[in-house]
Amino acid sequence: MFSCLKKIIFITTVVIAQLSLSQTVLAQESGYYGYGRTATDVEIAGWDIDVRPDGKGLPAGSGSVSVGEELYEAKCAVCHGLFGEGEGRWPKLAGGFDTLDEDRPEKTVGSYWPYASTLWDYIHRAMPFTAPQSLSDDETYAITAYVLYLNDIVDEEFELSQANFTEIEMPNKDGFFVDSRPDVNNPACFENCKDPKTIKVTSAIKGITPLKHIAEVKKTSKKDVLDKETIQPKSITDEEQMKVGSRVYKSSCVICHGQGNAGAPILGDKTMWQSRISQGLDQLEKHAWEGFTGETGVMPAKGGNTALTKEEIAATVMYMVEKSH
Repeated sequence: MFSCLKKIIFITTVVIAQLSLSQTVLAQESGYYGYGRTATDVEIAGWDIDVRPDGKGLPAGSGSVSVGEELYEAKCAVCHGLFGEGEGRWPKLAGGFDTLDEDRPEKTVGSYWPYASTLWDYIHRAMPFTAPQSLSDDETYAITAYVLYLNDIVDEEFELSQANFTEIEMPNKDGFFVDSRPDVNNPACFENCKDPKTIKVTSAIKGITPLKHIAEVKKTSKKDVLDKETIQPKSITDEEQMKVGSRVYKSSCVICHGQGNAGAPILGDKTMWQSRISQGLDQLEKHAWEGFTGETGVMPAKGGNTALTKEEIAATVMYMVEKSH
């Protein structure tokens, strides 16, 4: 029995030693750490979506200012304003010319950005805020053309395409230069550094960055002034449907309905929702699906998320009504 046990231990030791040796050999190969695999060309192409100032990286396509205006109003105006003036603390896209040497310069697409490629790339990569990379190439060309138009860089008949893209000259194209200063290392914290575990953020400058859309929405404590007998919203009996509405609200609606951007009624604010609910759920669903421009604000179609279905829109409207009546 003891002899068999010794043989088992010996064999196991040899196997482990062989495995360790093979991993050591592999680890000696440049760039190999014993796990993962090389990305395929298709996977790399999926990440390779940047556009250079010389136009390299631009896909085939085109879009006019007139088409871009419609898309902008539906997907962009809710944060950036109908004319690029910005809503609240959201960035301005137009204006600000000749302000860069002032104490409070307005760094807009027209006054500050040196290349149109940066504009196309950012819109395609990160916009709209609620559904990044949902725009087609042609839609991106159109919205880019309209933002250029808002800054008086192109006229209202202009159509932007891969062919004429490099002809665009931004007003501040000569405002940037290559910093020739050498790289330096800061030795200040090489010794006696502060322990990161003891560093705590205690406050932030209020109002600089709009962060409420990622925070949990706090319900208001305003007095209920609705006559519930005259409103009669549809009853929510399907728990799963309420979950769908909650999910969509948090991903696509809270950016405006969480803090009242662009005139949006805040979730849970009974006073703000009274006139909306009195229109009826059918009308609310229609506005949410098609978009709506009123006297006090703008409602983008599908909340700016073009991937939403009518069922998801309906569930979200009922969810918000239930939370606000």
